[in-house]
Amino acid sequence: MEQRVALITGGARGIGRALAVALAAKGWAIAASYRTSEEQARSLAAEIGAAEGRILTVHADLSDPASASNLVLRTEEEFGRIDSLINCAGSYHRKPLLEESVEGWHAMFGDNLHSVFYLSRAAAHGMITRKWGRIVNFSIAKADQLVGQPFITAHYIAKVGVLILTRSLSKILAPHGITVNSISPGFIESGGAPQEEFAQLKKNIPAGYAGSPMDAVSAVCYLLSEEARYINGTNIHLSGAWGI
Repeated sequence: MEQRVALITGGARGIGRALAVALAAKGWAIAASYRTSEEQARSLAAEIGAAEGRILTVHADLSDPASASNLVLRTEEEFGRIDSLINCAGSYHRKPLLEESVEGWHAMFGDNLHSVFYLSRAAAHGMITRKWGRIVNFSIAKADQLVGQPFITAHYIAKVGVLILTRSLSKILAPHGITVNSISPGFIESGGAPQEEFAQLKKNIPAGYAGSPMDAVSAVCYLLSEEARYINGTNIHLSGAWGI
C-alpha cells in the first residue's frame, strides 16, 4: 500500500503539531501549513526529518482561496496525493460585539470557516478519484448549542458553520468512500494560555482537568482509521464533559 499523506493546517504548533509528529511516527507523510509560526515550522521539519519522516512545511494564508488551492496543489506535487485533510488552523480573539471591527469580523470567518471550505473543495477531487479519504475539521465546544457569545461572536458563528459544513460535505462525499467529521475541543493545554488561567478553568470542567493535545491526537487517529469507516458527519466533544 502506498504511503498515506496528511495535510494538516496550523501544523506548526499546538494540536496540529502534535498530530504531525504522531502521524509521522505512524508512517504518514506530512504537509503542514503555518502563517505566523515560521520558527516552529522549521523545528517541526527538523524533528520529523531526524526520524526519517517525510515532511513539507508551507507558509499560507488560508483565508485566501488561491493560497488554499496552492497549498493543496503543492502537497499533491510533493507527495502525489492527499489522503487526509485535517483543518486545525484558525485564529481567535475576544472583543465585545459592538466594538468589533469590520476587519476583525471578516478575519474570524475567513480563518475559521471559509478556509475549511476552500481546502475541502480542493482536496476532495483527489480523494474522489481514489475512492478513499478522511477530512477532520475542528470546531469548539458549545458550538452545537447555539448560545449567545457576546465576546467571541464572529468566531463562534464561524465554528457553528464548521459543523454544518462538515455534515453537508459528509453527505456529498460518503458515496466516494470519504468521511468528514468534526472535533470540538473544550480547554486544551497547548501552551497558548497561562497555567494560572487553566487552574481556574479546571474548576468548571467536570473531568477535573484540562485536556492535552494528545487527547485530540487519539480522537483524530481513530477517525482516520478503517475502524471509523462508518462514522460520517459526526461531531466529537473533546472537553471532559464541559460545555454539554
